[in-house]
Amino acid sequence: MKKTILMDKYPIFSLEIKKEETTYTTASEIIDYLKSLIEAHPIATFISIFDHYAHTSSMKDGVIADEIKDAKNIIFCFGKSLPSTKILAVRPRSIGVCELEDSFVIDFLEVPNEQLHVVTEDWAKSVANK
Repeated sequence: MKKTILMDKYPIFSLEIKKEETTYTTASEIIDYLKSLIEAHPIATFISIFDHYAHTSSMKDGVIADEIKDAKNIIFCFGKSLPSTKILAVRPRSIGVCELEDSFVIDFLEVPNEQLHVVTEDWAKSVANK
């Protein structure tokens, strides 16, 4: 798991998994797997799947990097409390799954709750199942 700061302000965690390190063969299969983890979690709520690749490719001026073969986001929420209005700025959560030629890249924004951040990291790491 690698942490980077995107655009000098967004803490992004990324994991690249080679295709030979997983039994999953498509981004959709990984999204379905992550959905099952979200649905099994005691406080997480599945919201939606966003096909980012289809959205961007449907736009007249849409640009997709050549190495990206597919890109989807799974949207969910860990929220079990609303301590202030500000928490809405970091909810709901999203995990992005990109398929490249020989690997998958899983990216997500740092989760403010440390315990739930570990859960999200564990979910991403569990995609490498070989």
